[in-house]
Amino acid sequence: MTGPAVTTSPALDIQAITVGYGGVPAVRDLHLQARPGEILALLGPNGAGKTTTLLAAVGALPLIAGSITALGAPLDRRVERNARRGVVLVPDSRGVFHRLSVEDNLRLARRRNSPPLDDVLDYFPKLRSMRSRGCGTLSGGEQQMLALAKALLCAPKVLLIDELSLGLAPIAVEELLPRLREVADDQHMAVVLVEQHIELALSIADSALVLHHGRAALTGSAAELRGRRDKVEAAYFGTLEDNAASPAGG
Repeated sequence: MTGPAVTTSPALDIQAITVGYGGVPAVRDLHLQARPGEILALLGPNGAGKTTTLLAAVGALPLIAGSITALGAPLDRRVERNARRGVVLVPDSRGVFHRLSVEDNLRLARRRNSPPLDDVLDYFPKLRSMRSRGCGTLSGGEQQMLALAKALLCAPKVLLIDELSLGLAPIAVEELLPRLREVADDQHMAVVLVEQHIELALSIADSALVLHHGRAALTGSAAELRGRRDKVEAAYFGTLEDNAASPAGG
């Protein structure tokens, strides 16, 4: 006999937020949930509001309206407090110190509750032989590995990644994205991934949301969206029949 379905509370719960800059909304009435062990792909063209959403989700931007709950409690207004609780952002700048060695970058990221470094480097074995090298000598893909390793040393429960593939060759992206799938599965971590490589992002994600002009244009499971590339493209270019968030299968 099959027991009742087990529901998992969202690790990140964004409800009807409006957020922007100088009181001017860049994201409007957005609902988003990320659950432990799942990857949400946040997609959309440049200027759609993806980075704004991530900044709001770590407390870096004040909300105009709506609410954000992280790990069962209201999001703090201070980024550092949210980070200590386990809500961690990897920015599109990668957040690495180019004048320092790989080893020093990793050392600065360590905390009392950090997992063992060897466990983190198991996801990025290339970094093991590069620990004495200057960060500035690494390729873009290697720097992104380092950025992700630093984030994992912060023991995140919610990991937000902005433009992982920015400036990277496709082969580097194909190497990195499966590592994120492993991390989410192994660590039971909620991951929100902003990514321009739509097909690759959908291949590792559980769910997806397409933003257009600051509003949710399309939501659904990653599998559904992979099967409806016509709707994904229409959401990207704002040509869906209505402006409300549409389910992928509709």
